Amino acid sequence: MADLAALARQRLDPRSVTAGRLGGWTFTAVVLVIVGSSVLGALIGARAPLVSWLASGAIALVFFGGLALASHAGPAVRYRTTWVRLDEDGLEFEHGWLWHHHISVPRSRIQHTDVTHGPLERRFGLATLVVYTAGTEHASIRIEGLSHETALAFRDALLARDARAGAPDGAGDAV
Repeated sequence: MADLAALARQRLDPRSVTAGRLGGWTFTAVVLVIVGSSVLGALIGARAPLVSWLASGAIALVFFGGLALASHAGPAVRYRTTWVRLDEDGLEFEHGWLWHHHISVPRSRIQHTDVTHGPLERRFGLATLVVYTAGTEHASIRIEGLSHETALAFRDALLARDARAGAPDGAGDAV
């Protein structure tokens, strides 16, 4: 069983910043190609005057510059404003910069957990811990940006606790 002291309040993995930036820049590049080619086709097809080309260029520069800046700064802000903790009482998850969210889930409400990781997360050794709860609000909580080892440790600690809690007469204590 994972030691609960090791799962005390902790931040996301620092590699999540690089992975988030890479994902954001990839998204920005794809949107740039799709929107840029559409606008370019429309300008050429309409035989638009020079002023339309200049206006479109200025709008694109502002829009894609802002999107690229958000892709760069967003993951760092997310890293600084997100933490997760597991203790005897349950799981706590806090995130957000402008809108601050603090979610506390008692152990008795946790149904099961998943650890997932897509190609970009695998490349950086990251994973997403998904905690499913009883009830309708926050029925599933996704905690992205944890190291794969930390996500597995959280999952194992929750599973070990559930096994002891469900075993009759303390039979699960020998986990």
